[in-house]
Amino acid sequence: MEWNVELLILLLIPIISAFVGWFTNYLAVKMMFYPLEFVGIRPFFGWQGLIPAKRRKMAEIEVELVLGKLLSVEEIVNRLDAEQLTLAIQRRLKQVLRRIVNDVMQESAPTLWSALPVQGKNLVYARIELDVPNVVAKMVRDFQQNVGEILDIRELVVEHLSDDPELINEIFLKAGAREFPFIERSGLYFGFLFGLPTMVVWYFYQFWWILPLGGLVVGYATNWIAIKIIFEPKRPTKVGIFTFQGMFLKRQKEVSRVYSDIIQQRLLNSQTITHAVLKGSGSAQLLELIELHVNDAIERYVAVAQPYFALSVGSQDYFRMKELAVQRLFEDSDKFLRYAHDYANEALNIGDDLCVKMEGLTPEEFEGVLRPAYKQDEWKLIVVGAILGMLAGFAQLYFVFGG
Repeated sequence: MEWNVELLILLLIPIISAFVGWFTNYLAVKMMFYPLEFVGIRPFFGWQGLIPAKRRKMAEIEVELVLGKLLSVEEIVNRLDAEQLTLAIQRRLKQVLRRIVNDVMQESAPTLWSALPVQGKNLVYARIELDVPNVVAKMVRDFQQNVGEILDIRELVVEHLSDDPELINEIFLKAGAREFPFIERSGLYFGFLFGLPTMVVWYFYQFWWILPLGGLVVGYATNWIAIKIIFEPKRPTKVGIFTFQGMFLKRQKEVSRVYSDIIQQRLLNSQTITHAVLKGSGSAQLLELIELHVNDAIERYVAVAQPYFALSVGSQDYFRMKELAVQRLFEDSDKFLRYAHDYANEALNIGDDLCVKMEGLTPEEFEGVLRPAYKQDEWKLIVVGAILGMLAGFAQLYFVFGG
């Protein structure tokens, strides 16, 4: 009977070791991503997921990868065609322009505008609408030539990811959709294997420190080996009839597609770019561009319609009219630009372009898609795993073997 109990105790060692390996790896993965915000008492005690804690730095790494090596903002923006863009927004733009013209004239030249018959106002609207394709074409061309001053794409991505820890978690979780579950499962397998020698040693030498030491080794080694298997070897390496390569690197084509789709859908699309252009640090430059072309257009309308128009309005009200027109057009830009999103997303084609270029990265470059998420701090995960494993060993010693 006593022999059976001892045998059961021995057999429990690799089983408990397997559980310890799984739990430490599971916890290590969760600690990478959660909690999103710091929980605890700074600076003494607490934890925040490694990726959310360093999301700005992670965002900068991602920006450097995408924009530094793969995509050119100038090249992307030059894919926009002014004629197609005009067709997409024309109907809504005409409605917006009519309202702007009416409001601006009522404020800057109310007497003149109220005295103008309906037919005259319609002629003004028609003249402006006729010139819309010409003005839009010039503005698109100037935007393309000055996109670096108007659109800070790095600011867009970094600020977006910094403000949204769930999004940066999503990028890494989806890119590593197979690797992170593997880390968790591998702890079970490797934990069991490492538990076997601990069982053998315990059979011959029942020193109290063997089980805590075994738990420490299991917690440390299972995390370390799992990470190595994901990223090593970087290039296909043949050993006999088998070919080995890091799990993540072997999935380069699949990960490229997933990663590119997230970047396009959540970060670099017409909607987010438009928002950055209108609200970002380059909005002042955009306002200057609009002012240039609106003023030019108004001067041409006045010259054609009535040379003495500016005199009848008065120089002060005339400049006020142009200022109001520029301001209103800028403020109402999102009302008509939203109608261009479908066309712009198709024309920019960021997702497919990024995917193709990611597939062409070397394994060393491609590793940078996921590994920066925890490369600098992976030692913390390994050490935490080792400590938890050691504590589990003490618990095993106390509860199973009676201390």
